[in-house]
Amino acid sequence: MATMLERNKNVKAPKKTRTEHMEDALYREVWEEVNNEKTMQFIKKYSKHIMATALVILILATGFQIGVRTYRQNKLATAAAYETAVENVDANALAALSNNTSGATADLALFQAYLLDQDIAKLESLASNGDTRDFRDLARLHIIGIRGDDMTASDVEEYLSDLDTKSSPFYYTAALTVAQKYLSTGDRENGNKWLDKIINDADAPSVISATAQGLR
Repeated sequence: MATMLERNKNVKAPKKTRTEHMEDALYREVWEEVNNEKTMQFIKKYSKHIMATALVILILATGFQIGVRTYRQNKLATAAAYETAVENVDANALAALSNNTSGATADLALFQAYLLDQDIAKLESLASNGDTRDFRDLARLHIIGIRGDDMTASDVEEYLSDLDTKSSPFYYTAALTVAQKYLSTGDRENGNKWLDKIINDADAPSVISATAQGLR
């Protein structure tokens, strides 16, 4: 590396003598020895901590690999069980699968179990405890389809209130259902209020919007 003298005055730095080279070599040797000694002292002092840390890292890495493998195996087993239950048209197997899994898979299995045996208790469980919003809301709509005739319009509106948000995939269907219930009881004022909510919404699906306009 050029010295300040070389950079500023274009003067070459004087060559080191043999003695100076020997001194530099001795200095580097001593420095390396000191560093090595410090390193060994550090390792000896913290050897237990270092070994413990290395062991923890090894355990975590091993656990992660086992976890990934187990997760894949469980997914494959779930898929196989689901396929078998559907092929056998086995509502009980689907319900059991729902209890032993989670997420959309569990919800779909329970909903399909209901479709097979028409056990409304499965719908009620899905509506209250489903893991995904889509299936919870779908279950509520089906329950209204079954029990809606025995409910007041305000009860139907209240029961479907969780669907009264565009974060629900059945927002417009629920709004039309509430409107139809009010109209069926002769309450055109409240019925039209829900119909107008659909008609004035530019995002409303064309089929639902057309139905609402026909009822209005």
